[in-house]
Amino acid sequence: MANQNTFDARVHRSNWVRLRTLIVLRWIAITGQLIAITIALRLFDLDLNLGLCLLVIAASIIANLIAVFIYPENKRLTEAEVAWMLLFDIVQLAALLALTGGLNNPFALLILAPVTISATALKPGTTALIGAATIALVSAVTLWNLPLTTTNGFIMAMPRDFVLGFWTAIVIGVIFLGLYASRVTGEVHAMSDALTATQMALAREQKLTDLGGVVAAAAHELGTPLATIKLASAELIEELSDQPQLREDAELIRDQSERCREILQSMGRAGKDDLHLRRAPLEAVIREAAEPHIGRGKDVVFDIDADANARQPIIFRRPEIIHGLRNLVQNAVDFARSTIWIEATWDEDFVTIRIVDDGYGFPAQVMGRIGDPFVRQRRSGTSGSRPGYEGMGLGLFIAKTLLERSGAEISFANGSDGTGGSVGEGERSGAIVVASWTMGALGASPDADRAPLGENVPFERE
Repeated sequence: MANQNTFDARVHRSNWVRLRTLIVLRWIAITGQLIAITIALRLFDLDLNLGLCLLVIAASIIANLIAVFIYPENKRLTEAEVAWMLLFDIVQLAALLALTGGLNNPFALLILAPVTISATALKPGTTALIGAATIALVSAVTLWNLPLTTTNGFIMAMPRDFVLGFWTAIVIGVIFLGLYASRVTGEVHAMSDALTATQMALAREQKLTDLGGVVAAAAHELGTPLATIKLASAELIEELSDQPQLREDAELIRDQSERCREILQSMGRAGKDDLHLRRAPLEAVIREAAEPHIGRGKDVVFDIDADANARQPIIFRRPEIIHGLRNLVQNAVDFARSTIWIEATWDEDFVTIRIVDDGYGFPAQVMGRIGDPFVRQRRSGTSGSRPGYEGMGLGLFIAKTLLERSGAEISFANGSDGTGGSVGEGERSGAIVVASWTMGALGASPDADRAPLGENVPFERE
């Protein structure tokens, strides 16, 4: 669902553009055009066709006024509406250039602005259409234009080679700026969407942890009254041995109180906000993270090792660590042929977790981009072995972001050359993901399980 939501957000980026933004930009352009014409007439004594120039500028003024009075200020434009507005601005500027010397006018460079806006807000196909229209209009203006003439009859024009060079520069600028702005904007939005998905995943994991704490605390607090009810009902059962109907009611009360106690205990196993349940042995945390993917048809092998003189550390059950490891295990299960190994080692200073599968590993062409959002393909030509899986980029990005937030250093490697050749089922030939923390980052301590748990604080009753 997160993949689909972020994809929809990128596809409908144009809906983020407000009409007011384009209107303000157009007013700035109109003001600049009027100032440029005034300076050309007064300072450079150019003989411009003032009537036609003002008519072209008036078209922009009228379009802006119509937009201001018809639509609300907070209107969000659709893809088509933004494209038409940008095309109108390109045509208006091209017409003004045709009346003022074509590419001999240094302000011809401003025709790149609508293309850049399109590349940052619209789909690549729409941007390509606007870019093609810009190149066509620039070419037409180069061939057909009114020359810049002074009041003395002197024609201000650059040599033809310079004009051709200027035209070439604008065409290259349209193509380069369109591609560059589109690529950079796409990566920015992809990263933004992925970070949003990461925050949502972490918030969900935190809510589940908090909910487990509330349930466990409720189970603890209700334990005493339920035990009292059970004890009282047991005494009533003994006293009502000669009254079968009342004895049956007392037995029902005892059985139902026992059932309530079992339900609360079952619900409270998720955790409680005290030291005993906020901390757990490293192996327990790893198994909790991997548990949802153990029954998915692949063998998950846990290899927990340690220095012979070091006890297993007790670490915080942080949502970032559990959710991040869970995503890494999911990715390994998705790509493995039959087996996944989860290895954990530690010493006095560091804790290291390695997740290895027996798949084909990461392809060489994406090794440098592993952990970036929306890497669509892990290996080429093997998509058939993973039906229904749409990409590993967002999941690995979330895992990497969450684990790094917990203080981990993440690295990616292959157990083989990544080409998919001569690998056997059950061999550690696939992808290798290594996460390493300092003991301090995990809040780890070998003696944490011996520490006092603190005083139980009862609920405050109103």
